[in-house]
Amino acid sequence: MATEEVDPRFADLDAWPLVSAMEAMWEGQLAAVASVGRALPAISAGTRAAREALSERGRLVYVGAGTSARVAIQDGAELKPTFGWPKERLHFIIAGGESAFVSSIEGAEDDVADAVRQVDAAYLSGNDVVIAVSASGTTPFTVAALQEARARGAVTIGVASNPGTALLTQAGYPVLIETGPELIAGSTRMKAGTAQKIVLNLISTGLMLGLGCVYRGMMVDMAPTNAKLKRRAEAMVIRIAGCSEIEAARALDETAGNIKTAALLALGYDKAEAEALLVRHHGNLRHVLADRGP
Repeated sequence: MATEEVDPRFADLDAWPLVSAMEAMWEGQLAAVASVGRALPAISAGTRAAREALSERGRLVYVGAGTSARVAIQDGAELKPTFGWPKERLHFIIAGGESAFVSSIEGAEDDVADAVRQVDAAYLSGNDVVIAVSASGTTPFTVAALQEARARGAVTIGVASNPGTALLTQAGYPVLIETGPELIAGSTRMKAGTAQKIVLNLISTGLMLGLGCVYRGMMVDMAPTNAKLKRRAEAMVIRIAGCSEIEAARALDETAGNIKTAALLALGYDKAEAEALLVRHHGNLRHVLADRGP
């Protein structure tokens, strides 16, 4: 298994000058980034299927163990503040449960029964999308959770770094990122972890692009929860509506910080009309403004 192999080029890495070791690690990171490029068709296929499943309802579910779980948590945790993704539509199935978020739980990644229990407790269905991540592609917890989720009709995306492994063969949409041996054998927090982070970032951002959470390169579903974000929200409304700073601030006050609705208010819609248009167009501001015409 490539992720567990010792790369003979780095057998004496611990004896190298520090700058040389750093250069080797940096080059490994660049190689990890390049490996994602080769997987773009598979990543896109999984993201398209996930978009369709999540267009009306359903949840985005991340599955993982150990390092892979923590990479997944990092990606998922950003969806609410960045894109306004509802907390009730985000779920984590993690080996060892919440205590594994910040520490290692002995034996958790081998606990197939716990994987099945967590899937059962989540009541997964065909409305849900499951992204399961495992560098090896063989982690028992992760494979079992993906299998159970797929049996319940969920869209399943499996992300792994070793070809032909169970996570990939069992996933509806397999994503192979061939990062190869680590500079420190088996330390998949390095190359494999970097590639996982990029893949999850691409999938989740691609989802939000398709679900109307982004307009003209702006995160228009962002929650303006602090001074910096309030300034950013005002700037977005100004850019979209071509209004003054005072008008943007007033519109945001009237809509409790809802950027899309505020932009429509600044364009001359009343609040009820703006909200109805967004509902009709499934929250997609581009579609609302296209109907408005030039």
